[in-house]
Amino acid sequence: MTLNDTIQHYIKDVQRLAAFSNGDDGGNPAGVLITDTMLTDHEMLAIAAQVNYSETAFATPISDDQKHWRIRYFSPKIEVAFCGHATIALTAVLSQHTGHDEFSLTLNDAVITVQAEATKQLAKSSIKSPQTWSKALPRPLQDQFCALFGLEQNQLSQDIPPALIHGGASHILLPLNDRQTLSQMQYDFDDGAALMKSHDITTVMLVYAETPKLFHVRNAFAVGGVIEDPATGAAAAALAGYLRDIDWPCDQQFTIRQGDDMGMPSMIDVSFDSVPGSPVSVSGLVRPIEV
Repeated sequence: MTLNDTIQHYIKDVQRLAAFSNGDDGGNPAGVLITDTMLTDHEMLAIAAQVNYSETAFATPISDDQKHWRIRYFSPKIEVAFCGHATIALTAVLSQHTGHDEFSLTLNDAVITVQAEATKQLAKSSIKSPQTWSKALPRPLQDQFCALFGLEQNQLSQDIPPALIHGGASHILLPLNDRQTLSQMQYDFDDGAALMKSHDITTVMLVYAETPKLFHVRNAFAVGGVIEDPATGAAAAALAGYLRDIDWPCDQQFTIRQGDDMGMPSMIDVSFDSVPGSPVSVSGLVRPIEV
């Protein structure tokens, strides 16, 4: 088959869901495609570009009991090592497809576990992220990313230092001291994509802590061909790992509100234990998208 034939053959089987929805509203759209064998990189990238969501998850079974799966994630522009919201959506699809409620997923660089739970109207999924780590953000790099968003030093939080954070993918964290500053987020898309690519950054996470347990977040994803994600599970896991590293007083659990400034309200629930670097639990609701 030609590449176009392959796209047309599989595109009708892509399931479209919104992960981390706020009830039956909002959430981050994701594509999910289950195939018997993994497609080629070129084919998956082309299908993801056609779907045109921030990520599409591609799943292939690697055990006869359909509890173990090989997973890859593609944005319209690049392959992504790990995507939380697409995994949340995928888990709901796998549960419906197989009848199981717990799975092992083999990613490019890690193996994670996920669980699905039925609710009255919507599916609820939980994932255990890959290992987390965090590092102080070098001042020259901090200055570059602050300049990208037009941020001054006095607009950064005094309570949470900027950082490089990781939970399956790497993110720049820029904590802000004001909700209005967050709502005014803007940046040059091409400059952002180039800067993120040059430092192997998946998203830039701008954060405002309303309380120790409630965060308002926006995630720039120019490197993936998307201006902004309305919900970002991988970055949520990375944030949790960092908060654990700095002993943030949230009793090992918090909620993220994201997408409000896009008109796509999303809710991400996060919990973790006290073991440094250990996986983080990220959960949320999943709703189908009518096409």
